[in-house]
Amino acid sequence: MINALRGMKDITFEESQRFTYIIKTAIEVSKRYGYSYIETPLLEETKLFKRSVGESSDIVGKEMYQFIDKGNNDVCLRPEGTAGVVRAYVQTKLDRRPRKDRFYYYGAMFRYEKPQKGRLREFHQFGCESFGESSVYEDFEIILMIRDIFDRLGIGYKLQINSLGCSSCMPTYRDNLVSFLDNIKDELCSDCNRRVETNPIRVLDCKNEKCQSMLEKSPKLINNLCDECSSDFDTLKSLLDSAKLEYEVDTNLVRGLDYYNKSAFEFVSDNIGSQSAIAGGGRYDKLVEYLDGKPTPAVGFALGIERILELVEMPIDSRDGVYIGAMVDGITDRLFEIASSIRKTTKAKIEYDKKSLKAHLKNSDKINAKYCIVVGEDELKDNKIWVKNLDNKEQQIISLNEFLVEV
Repeated sequence: MINALRGMKDITFEESQRFTYIIKTAIEVSKRYGYSYIETPLLEETKLFKRSVGESSDIVGKEMYQFIDKGNNDVCLRPEGTAGVVRAYVQTKLDRRPRKDRFYYYGAMFRYEKPQKGRLREFHQFGCESFGESSVYEDFEIILMIRDIFDRLGIGYKLQINSLGCSSCMPTYRDNLVSFLDNIKDELCSDCNRRVETNPIRVLDCKNEKCQSMLEKSPKLINNLCDECSSDFDTLKSLLDSAKLEYEVDTNLVRGLDYYNKSAFEFVSDNIGSQSAIAGGGRYDKLVEYLDGKPTPAVGFALGIERILELVEMPIDSRDGVYIGAMVDGITDRLFEIASSIRKTTKAKIEYDKKSLKAHLKNSDKINAKYCIVVGEDELKDNKIWVKNLDNKEQQIISLNEFLVEV
């Protein structure tokens, strides 16, 4: 027997219903905020992620599904969604026109990491990216959108925020942080020591408990912000207060990607582990320029669908659609005729095999149909159908046209 690869998982049965419900809900909310759909390839040039996510990141350094294809191209399966959307934005020259663009996307991402609950090697994200708006109000709207999605899905969360500064305040802070880290480097893990040389701010993102304890007294970027970054962060906090959206400032929140600046945020849940992130994002005003586009402010987020599958409160399903069954052999054409007419207004499922009425009613229940239609010898002769409304239990023998009017 051939099984799915480790860290890859089929999405079936009840889980598939939850999966599609999450995507449907997220799409509905994002459209209300003015976002439209974009689809980018699963396979991209490796250099796209090296330049955007950052060569110092664990994603690029350890986790990408990277290979040389038959055309001798260095390619990889996308490990995240933002870089591909920005690449498409630049490639289609949307950065060269004076307008704002907002996109949503969803699909599979790939990272070669240790599989665990809610964290797979093939996983799915829903995300949104907003281009052309520099105001911190756009950051606030993104956070509100995530809140609305989770509220509709019945998911509890905590919001954590931080500011990562900008090119004006980051250099001084970086120097201060490196000086601090040099004094404790013997106590830090090998990954942290490597990051000190490549991207020292990423040390703050280390999940090693000993490292985290050593970093408690590290310099905080939030105390070294320039006037503009400080003002924007104060405005964001004020807006969240006005919206009565509770949050905590996490001075070590840096996210896992190199392209973030200014606002960074995560929605976390205690129900899938210790303070695990279920959505996150922030501002990335330099990324379009890094990928050869015109300087363009941008902000976005992504949520992990597998992370929240078990947290979703599914709506109570009402009966829906029509089940159509045969009481005699040789009437498949008649069943198709009935189904074709019904499918113009609602869904219909055909059972081709001859069965008893009791069996047909049982099958109708299994698919939660609202109506059960059966055709036997008498119905066939009189050009009628036997119908039972499984909500109110009423049953009748009527013509197909009468039933269509009733539906």
